[in-house]
This record gives sequence, C-alpha cells and structure tokens, in this order.
Amino acid sequence: MPKSKKRVKATAASPETSASVLSRRSLLGGGAAASAMVLGGGFWGVSSFRTYAAEHDLTRVGQGDPAIVQIHDPQCPTCTALQKQTRRALRDFDDCGMAYLVADINTPEGAAFARRFNAPNVTLLLFDGQGALQRRVQGMQQAAELAQVFAAHKAAV
Repeated sequence: MPKSKKRVKATAASPETSASVLSRRSLLGGGAAASAMVLGGGFWGVSSFRTYAAEHDLTRVGQGDPAIVQIHDPQCPTCTALQKQTRRALRDFDDCGMAYLVADINTPEGAAFARRFNAPNVTLLLFDGQGALQRRVQGMQQAAELAQVFAAHKAAV
C-alpha cells in the first residue's frame, strides 16, 4: 500500500504581515535606543546645569575655600579663551579646595560683583578663604602661566 502523501500547505507571510512584524521590532528596538539616548542626554543636561549653577554661585566666595573668580562675558572671544586656559590650568588642582567661579557680566549678580571689585572682563580675581582679594590677573594668559599663579596662590592661602 503506497504511503499517502499529505500535502502541508506552506503559508508564506504576506508582505503586510512581515512589514508589521519588522515595524514593531524596529519600533521596540528604536524605542529602547531612543530611551537610552534621552536618559543619557537628560543626565548630561542635569550634570551640566549643576556645574553651571555651581560655577556662577558667587556667594561661595569667602565661605572657607580659596576662590578664583573669572569676570566673564560669554560673547567675548578673549574671555572664552581665558576660560578655556583657566580650566586647563585647574585640571592639576582637582579636589584641592579651590573654587573656580564665573561672574558673568550679563547677569545682575555678575555685573554687581565686577563693579564691586572694579574689574573688567578678561580678569581673574583670586580670593582667600575669608573672601579677601589677594591678587588680580588681567588679560589673556596661557594655562602654564596660570598654573604657576594658582600654585602660588594655593601655597599663600
């Protein structure tokens, strides 16, 4: 007796079904990637804002730690270059107890601070822990020069 051959009907997924499965998979994968990017971006944004807020909190001058305050105009290329050199010089002083602060002359607090110390932009003011002005550095300086100034300031206070 011959074996009966049962035909199994192969059902190919219709293009619409395949597209919807791929679409759902793509959506889930893309959604996961987008969520990770949003969370990462949110963390960076919060961290960046905290750094910005801490650097612009001029009430920290005279609160126990020596402070370096840059009189800064964000629209001034020389000010921005000085800020970059200052940050580069301060890399060697991480966790040394010196605060780096920015007096943005475009804000009421920053402008008042600059007026109080009669300091133009492109100026660094170095304070001791009690808030007494110890030194002024005016004009553009390179990181190596600033590192020497900061080391001397730290040793003196």
